[in-house]
Amino acid sequence: MLILILLVISYVIGSIPFGYLLARAVKDVDIRQYGSGNIGATNVVRVVGKKWGVLVFVLDFLKGYLAPLLMAFYGSRESLFVIGAAIVVVCGHNWTLFLGFKGGKGVAASLGAMLGISFVFPQVWIALLIALISWVVVFYIWHYVSLASLSASAIFCLFAFMLSIPWEIKIFSCILFLFIVVRHKSNIIKLIEHSESRF
Repeated sequence: MLILILLVISYVIGSIPFGYLLARAVKDVDIRQYGSGNIGATNVVRVVGKKWGVLVFVLDFLKGYLAPLLMAFYGSRESLFVIGAAIVVVCGHNWTLFLGFKGGKGVAASLGAMLGISFVFPQVWIALLIALISWVVVFYIWHYVSLASLSASAIFCLFAFMLSIPWEIKIFSCILFLFIVVRHKSNIIKLIEHSESRF
């Protein structure tokens, strides 16, 4: 029962739409009606301001980071349950119950979830570090946040399968990659059409 409660808590934590709330508080605007229409940090930077976008990224990151650790310390350290909490918190961010199940793209929350898992399963550190480096390199060269995020999630998935880590984490990496691709569908189309906005 406790594990189920923690999974529900993870989803609720993930559902907190920090980008939407902060845009309302700072500029009294519905962030969904401006820029890309997304509630994530990148759109908050464009619409509300850089420091507020950074704050949203940190808060969304912490959502993802907190969920697997809550499960590990108060529920179960079994990989299946820890990863379950990580998946659920990202689902909460992507499909928040507070905004009609329409949320962000899950990059910051996914990164936080991966870091949280890496503290429970240290083997994940290598794949995570390589993914972060790939994000920086791709963004530095092309200045597309979406392309960097897609590339990093693909790299994480690839190295998760190359490393000796629990099979649940390998499946988790595939799910995260699938989430990132689905949530970036419009960005992928724009990248193909060369109409994606550089950051």
